[in-house]
Formats: sequence, C-alpha cells, structure tokens
Amino acid sequence: MARIESKVRDLVGSDSDMRAAVETVLERADDGEVEWADVRDELTSGQWGRLIEKGILVDGDEGFRLADATATRAGLEADDSSSESSKSSTSSSSSTDTGDSSWSKYDKAAAVITVGLFLGYSVAEVRNVIGGVMDVALGPLAELLPFYAVVMVLALATGLYSTLLQANLMDMEKMSVYQERMKDIQKRQKEARANDDDAELEKIQEEQMEAMGDQMGMFKEQFRPMVWIMFLTIPVFLWMYWAIGVGGANAQPHVTLEPLVLPMIGEVAWKDGVIGPMQAWIVWYFLCSMGFTQIIRKGLNIDMTPSTS
Repeated sequence: MARIESKVRDLVGSDSDMRAAVETVLERADDGEVEWADVRDELTSGQWGRLIEKGILVDGDEGFRLADATATRAGLEADDSSSESSKSSTSSSSSTDTGDSSWSKYDKAAAVITVGLFLGYSVAEVRNVIGGVMDVALGPLAELLPFYAVVMVLALATGLYSTLLQANLMDMEKMSVYQERMKDIQKRQKEARANDDDAELEKIQEEQMEAMGDQMGMFKEQFRPMVWIMFLTIPVFLWMYWAIGVGGANAQPHVTLEPLVLPMIGEVAWKDGVIGPMQAWIVWYFLCSMGFTQIIRKGLNIDMTPSTS
C-alpha cells in the first residue's frame, strides 16, 4: 500500500519523535495486532492517536493492527528526498481520507434533504405536503389514541432511533483518541510552562495547530448522526405542526385536541405559550423525549460519553 508508505514518510518527516513511535509499534505488534497497553510506556497518547488518525493503525480483532506492516517499514526506510517530495501529496490525501471515511454519499444526500425539510417550518405549502404524506401512517394512530398519547409514542420512537443512530454512527473510540490527544497536549504544555522550557512550548504549539484537524474530526463524528436524526425527526415535527394547526391565524387542527395537563402548570391549550414562546405541545414532546431517551439508554446500556484511559 503505497499510501501507507507515503503517510509514514510524512509523519516521520514532520516529527522526528514519531520514528521511534512507529518502530515501537512495529516491534510490539503481535501477529500484526497491538494494543495501547502494549506501547503506553513508550508512546504518548498523542502519538498513538496520530497513528490511528493517519490510518497507519486500523481496527483489529482485539485491538488495533497495522494497515500494512511492509509499507510501514518501507516508509521508515525511505530517504529524505523522497520524504520531502511526498509530504504535500500525503497531507492532502490524509485529510481527504478522514472526510471520506466519516461521511458517505448517503450521509451527504441526507444532509441536503434535511436542509430542504427545514423549509417546512416557514413555508406552509411544504408543511402541508409533508404533513399530508405523514398522516397516511400517523393518522390512524391519532384516531386510536388521544393526542397526548400520540405525542408520547412519537417521543418514544424518536428517542429510540436517535439513541441507536448515535451509538452506531459515532465512533466513540475515535472520539476518545481525539480527547486523549488534546489532554496529553495540555498536560505537556503545563509541564513545559512550569519548567520554562521555551523550545518544548514552541513544539507543543505547533502540535496544537496540527491538532485543529482533530477538532474538525470530532465535529464530523458528532454531527453525522445528527443529520440522520433530523432527517427522520423533522417530518414528524412537521406532521405535529400540521395536525395541531400551528403556522398561521387561519391554520386549523386536523385531529381532535383535548386540553393538555402539564406538570406544575396545569391545564393548557396545545398552542398556549407556557415557557416563553414555547407552546405547550413542544414542551410536552420534549419532556416525553428526554424521559424516554434516558430510560432507553439505561435499558440498552448505551453510554454516549467517550471513555478515556
């Protein structure tokens, strides 16, 4: 894999300390696999994170494995001239790899459609079309249950798929690597300041600038499931808009609406403002959604907080 060789050249060429890190990983790899516990005495978490970020280390059966051990060794053995010539091309390809691995064409298509769905909040024609289409599936439910129970069912459904999408589309291991690298940089920066080590501080500042790519990577990891959650949730919200008759003085409800009783507020109409401009139906939906989401996460034992070691 010429790309792995090129990435190793670029990594070692831009930071001389990374040569020892790559050599250590090569030595400690057992049948091609290596875990953080095997090298933590020789590598910083930042160096470990950069090897994963560049794709030199990829997911293995039990830990991580070298994407191509032969190409990695070839990258270490490359001469300085070839390292300089490949540096610029490697930088651009590695940044492209990061974006492509996180966002597929389907993710991008969902993002474009989601932006279009937002028009429904301000354009009555779009809202009526989406509301009418969604009513084919949700209308029978509204006929069977009182509307407050319908909102509870929708909150349960959106909470369930939101939790599952976040758990499956967010790479929590990668998020942990990003956070570990930033914590390691901050720790070394604090020590360098305490020791008045200007040379080390300058080196760390350069690493901080490079780590700005990690911040973008974290943003991509966090926003990717949000695109799909909004893609599925906005039509549900627009149906509730349409069903309750929100969106204008002449808008009429399309379902039977009994007064809603909210905790600590009492009986209110569905379109009454109860928390500032927030109407009662939105407050009721969010109360149900937050409660069900916590129950689902506990029940499925899903932790959305990146773990750091």
